[in-house]
Amino acid sequence: MNDEIVGELGPIDYLVVEFPAGKADFSGAMAEKLKQLVEAGTVRVLDLLIITKGEGGEVDAFELHDFEDGDAGALRDLASGFAQLLSEEDVGHIAAALEPGTVAAALVWENTWAAPFAASIRTSGGQLVASGRIPMQAILAAAEAAEEAAATEGA
Repeated sequence: MNDEIVGELGPIDYLVVEFPAGKADFSGAMAEKLKQLVEAGTVRVLDLLIITKGEGGEVDAFELHDFEDGDAGALRDLASGFAQLLSEEDVGHIAAALEPGTVAAALVWENTWAAPFAASIRTSGGQLVASGRIPMQAILAAAEAAEEAAATEGA
């Protein structure tokens, strides 16, 4: 990838979502919400794999171009030309985390909303030294603890 393109990229994130086999609807609400984010210029899909793990532990991974127009194929138009960022090694790591008898979607995206800011940091000579994400469970636990503390103080 050339330096000019890299210089313009926003932060890159990924997630893996697991579903029981036969219960994932990749063409429904999830596809629509992701499509809205792409069309609004909020994100750019860089890679999207569907990974299955059979009851016996066998693993298969599928790129979007492997699907017909229906089902997960509805997501095919969202992937940009950068597709195939996830390697076989990545698939192995993801599969190791999956339960047998599940299907997962592994999504890699660029936060295009942040690209101009990220580029300005790089052109100003700055570099990212820390980044993270606070899990929703941690936020909910902190809010619950604050409520309990307030209730205890008020009693």
